[in-house]
Amino acid sequence: MMRDQSFPAVALMLSVAALIGGCAGSDEQGLRAWMNEQGANVRGKIDPIPSMRPYEPFSYNAFDQADPFKPRKIDTGKGANAPDTTRRKEALEGFPLESLAMVGTLQRGRTVVALIKTSDNRVFQARQGNHAGQNFGVITAVTDGEITLKELFQDGAGDWAER
Repeated sequence: MMRDQSFPAVALMLSVAALIGGCAGSDEQGLRAWMNEQGANVRGKIDPIPSMRPYEPFSYNAFDQADPFKPRKIDTGKGANAPDTTRRKEALEGFPLESLAMVGTLQRGRTVVALIKTSDNRVFQARQGNHAGQNFGVITAVTDGEITLKELFQDGAGDWAER
């Protein structure tokens, strides 16, 4: 007579089902009572919805001013917008802007000094008024997070403009 190989597995599953069925009925009432007791003392607080400010339309009336997204002509008062090519070049003017990286700042009194790393891993100090880049860039502001500069370039007509 051959025995069925799956008999022990079936017997095990039946005994587990009987145990689970016996446990579920006896403690269910106690579990529900405990849940109701715990939930009775819970008080939730929901913040009120913030009040909405009414929409205020904005009317742009600066059509007669210069477009901030177009390069402007620089008026130096000398009649010529060309940069001063007779001044001595600074160290950071030998590098394109793409190869320079701001790696930190120092503060001396009220002056914030930027630390700029070049492509050859040298670090230079630069402050407002210093020059950087190969397009006659002048640093106009230094903050903890960024350096703002103004560059000169020649447009198609040969006039000098800033960006």
